[in-house]
Amino acid sequence: MNMVDIVVYILCIGLAWWALQAFRFDVLLKNPKGAQAIMLQILLSIGLGHLVASFFIQYLGLSMGFGKMF
Repeated sequence: MNMVDIVVYILCIGLAWWALQAFRFDVLLKNPKGAQAIMLQILLSIGLGHLVASFFIQYLGLSMGFGKMF
């Protein structure tokens, strides 16, 4: 189950990175091509990916445990 969690986290962080590429950071940031802007994108993708992955992992765990209740 831990390997599934790791794969889901990596996949969700990658999807979040891909989705954030569509966002126009040049409107909000002083230097959108600088190291700080890239670090902001990385941190945002990790945070967003973590939230999405946690949702799916928790949903998977609850749905697997739901069958044991009956």
